[in-house]
Amino acid sequence: MSKNSSRALFEPQGVIFNPVKRALATVRRISLTVFFLIVAAPLIVMTQILEEFPQPLLYAALVCVGLLWLYFLWLIGRQVRNLAWAQGEHDFLIRRGAFFRSMTIVPYGRIQYVDIYQGPVLRLLGISTIKLSTASAKTDATLSGVPVADAARLRDVLAERGSAELMGL
Repeated sequence: MSKNSSRALFEPQGVIFNPVKRALATVRRISLTVFFLIVAAPLIVMTQILEEFPQPLLYAALVCVGLLWLYFLWLIGRQVRNLAWAQGEHDFLIRRGAFFRSMTIVPYGRIQYVDIYQGPVLRLLGISTIKLSTASAKTDATLSGVPVADAARLRDVLAERGSAELMGL
């Protein structure tokens, strides 16, 4: 498969994708950093308390944790850059993935309800998460990093189009 044909697989003709807000990367990086601090804290304490324990082993573990942290910080940026959504004629599309790409296509007629979530950090950064629910759990879709104005508009449009398509209009 050529590079152009694989690109066409995730860029349907006539569909314009909207990227999510880059603030999503900030939210994910903060969460990742908190997680890694929780993992690294016992290692740091052990290096200070346990003098008889082999120090090089603990330092090697700290270096490994630090390298993993840096890798995931980089990966989060790639993932957020590749996360986008689009409104097709009959479907809502979500494209994601840096290394392993995927596209979720939710037909408007299958949408039962649209949830919008915004915690304190998301609210501070002006983004929200949209969750589309359908009758089948396999076609439920979640999209994070949508600017608040777009989320409000999308909620109304998706709910309206979902109701109209469900009734066969």
